[in-house]
Amino acid sequence: MEKSYYLKGLDCANCAAKIERAVTKVKGVEKADVDFMSQKMSITCESEDLAAVEAQTYKLVGQLEPDVAVIPADDEAFRTEKNHSHGHTHGHEHSGGENDSLWRILVTGIALALLLWLDPAGLPRVVAYVAVYVLIGGDIVKNAFMNILHGEVFDENFLMTVATLGALAIGEFPEAVAVMFLYQIGEYFQDYAVDRSRKNIRELMDVRPDFARVLVEGTEQEIAPSEVAVGSLIVVNPGEKVPLDGVITKGRSSADTSALTGESLPRQLSVGDEILSGMINQEGRLVIKTSRSYGQSTVAKILELVENASSQKAPAEKFITKFARYYTPAVVGLAVLLVAIPTLFLGGDFKEWLYRALTFLVISCPCALVISVPLSFFAGIGGAGKAGILVKGSNHLETLAQVDTVVFDKTGTLTAGKFAVESVSGALPAQEILNYAAALEQYSTHPIAQSILQAASAENLPAVADLKEQAGHGITGVINGKQAAIGNQKLMTALGIFCSETDTVGTVLYLALAGTYAGTLVINDQLKADAAAAINGLQKNGVKETVMLTGDSPKVARAVAKKLGLTRFFAGLLPEDKVSHLKEIMAAAAGKVAFVGDGINDAPVLVTADLGVAMGGLGSDAAIEAADVVIMNDQPSKLIQGIKISRKTLKIVKENIVFALGVKAVVLVLGALGYTSMAVAVFADVGVTLLAVLNAMRCLRVKQ
Repeated sequence: MEKSYYLKGLDCANCAAKIERAVTKVKGVEKADVDFMSQKMSITCESEDLAAVEAQTYKLVGQLEPDVAVIPADDEAFRTEKNHSHGHTHGHEHSGGENDSLWRILVTGIALALLLWLDPAGLPRVVAYVAVYVLIGGDIVKNAFMNILHGEVFDENFLMTVATLGALAIGEFPEAVAVMFLYQIGEYFQDYAVDRSRKNIRELMDVRPDFARVLVEGTEQEIAPSEVAVGSLIVVNPGEKVPLDGVITKGRSSADTSALTGESLPRQLSVGDEILSGMINQEGRLVIKTSRSYGQSTVAKILELVENASSQKAPAEKFITKFARYYTPAVVGLAVLLVAIPTLFLGGDFKEWLYRALTFLVISCPCALVISVPLSFFAGIGGAGKAGILVKGSNHLETLAQVDTVVFDKTGTLTAGKFAVESVSGALPAQEILNYAAALEQYSTHPIAQSILQAASAENLPAVADLKEQAGHGITGVINGKQAAIGNQKLMTALGIFCSETDTVGTVLYLALAGTYAGTLVINDQLKADAAAAINGLQKNGVKETVMLTGDSPKVARAVAKKLGLTRFFAGLLPEDKVSHLKEIMAAAAGKVAFVGDGINDAPVLVTADLGVAMGGLGSDAAIEAADVVIMNDQPSKLIQGIKISRKTLKIVKENIVFALGVKAVVLVLGALGYTSMAVAVFADVGVTLLAVLNAMRCLRVKQ
């Protein structure tokens, strides 16, 4: 079984990695995953081991990070507080939060300025600088020693402690204090930037309603959405979020669906229409009968997806976590060699080379990488979510960027799944043919009959007597004393009426009046308005192949493929045939293959593809469950935006890796050669981290 926990107060990426390593080693744990960005930990173990695993986990986290509280994810009170306040204390320094660290920085700044101005000598100098050092860096030193006791040696606390204590030992008092001072300023701004990023991303996806106004015996009562029973009547006033999924029983309005679909155009709704949680009522007062409990509602599912998205790490994230683990010990080893080789074998000055080695350690902090990479993916997922594209994990975002073949289902994906009259021809005027056809079809519920009634749009259809339906053939009746019939070629042959067959693609119906052919109607499933633009846009954005798999006839499939400009199509397929065809396409493709379907009957194919993309996930449980990426509205062109967001995110991740490693490499060389000081080194480290964090936040900006 898998259980999730919130790690309240987790403010450092390295601490997250440390907790993950420690919990993974706990007896009975099959897998542990700690996500720094969402402050969540998931543990997989046997159900009978859970109690012991939990107890050991609480103990370990308490030892490694005393200021981090472990709270089960099903703790509703904490979830509500977390999602409404968006707040947590800054505490990488583990000293009681933001205000505590801020006043220590201010006091240290004043004290350091005074000491540099007064320039005391002898014992007063030592005492004064050590006192200021303890004030600004005492918690770092304490954390370093606590970590060593628990077997976690190589982290930034250790690097800063060794470097600054070494500086104190060789008499570089101002330098030691200045390094801790700059480091704490960097940590403060870094925590602030990460905290703001988390808040921005959560606010982007803040579709959680605050309350539900329930109608009880004519009076309104405000209660928590989670406490509303299915079938209850709720009231939503203009400007309020819809708290639960349901059907409108009273009122009409337009609903802002942008939080769910990323669409700016409002949706018009009236009595009998379904309305989903997370939408915003823009106009009239609505009374809604709830159809789902809060836990099963659209908004709850979206929030769960967003909260869990960053726990599925991309290969780039896993690489950085592993890299940081080996990088720090390697740098410590190089620092030791930097002292040992010149002083033991080349007659170098010990003090000078020790100072260079300590500077080398300061530069080596891997903060910029371990923070900016997960933050970039987290922001990318948030930005995609704002655009109405739900990505279920960083790994899927990375896969989306590598897609070069897109395979589509036809009905409901490229076509609307709605029939419409495409053409009318014959001896009579088109409207007259439509009126006769609609009169015969007016009592049928078949989608084709409904499309004829919609096309005719006549209010007073002629009366029909002796109406008979012949299964698989058509309908006959008497209109204004004339024998009338509408149906396929088989019906016309049976009635002895001659009409020439057409090779037009679609469902062809023939109309006969008084034993004579009167006209032809061609009815087709309609292409989605943006389907052609979607295919064209994908091809312009580097997708090499666009393929369609359909159960429809080859004739219909060929016509659709030609209209849309698809590379290939396969027709007449059963669901299992789609899977085997997809496997063949995947075997031949150079990059990743995405399958795009409507999610209702495409689950096997969505799961088989490198990336399963479900269309129209708004309210569709099957789509949200089966796919890796869910496009919340019904527009295939959203896939282009999803690919652009994913490629932009990956580009930013690569920029941050190259930038951070490049700057560090340059400053490491300068430090080893004695061209830079410890203070400059820590300033460079802080600057790189902040720039990388700011660069990561570009992933949030999404062009509509």
